[in-house]
Amino acid sequence: MSGIHAAVLGAVFNLNHPAHVVEWHFIKLSVGNVVVIGLMLGVFALAIALPFPGAARRAAARRGGDER
Repeated sequence: MSGIHAAVLGAVFNLNHPAHVVEWHFIKLSVGNVVVIGLMLGVFALAIALPFPGAARRAAARRGGDER
């Protein structure tokens, strides 16, 4: 990255401040990590709860009918 690009990015993102953290007993995580972990748990829950695409069609094929 050239010097001018680094200067522009440095002007956009101010990194001269203390990190925002979430503390829970002995666990200390940054807010960004807590958000990512929450999103991952949400996607995992959706993957468990939602049916696979085409599951109804495969079930109908096993029963011998053709529901489309």
